Amino acid sequence: MTVSVILNQKGREIVTLLPEARLGDAVAKLAEKRIGAIVVVDAAMAVEGIISERDVVRLLGERGVSALDEPLSAVMTHAVVTCTPEETIPVIMERMTRGRFRHVPVVSGDKLAGIISIGDVVKFRVEEMERESAQLRDYIMSA
Repeated sequence: MTVSVILNQKGREIVTLLPEARLGDAVAKLAEKRIGAIVVVDAAMAVEGIISERDVVRLLGERGVSALDEPLSAVMTHAVVTCTPEETIPVIMERMTRGRFRHVPVVSGDKLAGIISIGDVVKFRVEEMERESAQLRDYIMSA
């Protein structure tokens, strides 16, 4: 199975901000949408960076509340690990586990196409395992 299957199930709504938005804007948007990360994009929807709840907590701990006035371009993670819709779920699970991050923007060409979280991946895998288990039970019962 591929990332596109997860995106088709969960939807392709993406919360984004421009690099000149302030960290305080990102915090407000994270709270309003009840999400864990926001992708920072340029006007053409190309990924410029990402800001997560973990980033916010670290920045506040290091710099205090004055960090909320800083532009995202100064505080976001610039080296964003992305994936494509065609990549497989096990590959993405390994990448997220190894990198210790919970959100991966999905890009198609140069444009943002979605975002998946570790919760999305785990939910998909659990549902997949439940389907396989049910199929095996049905097979055993019909034999």
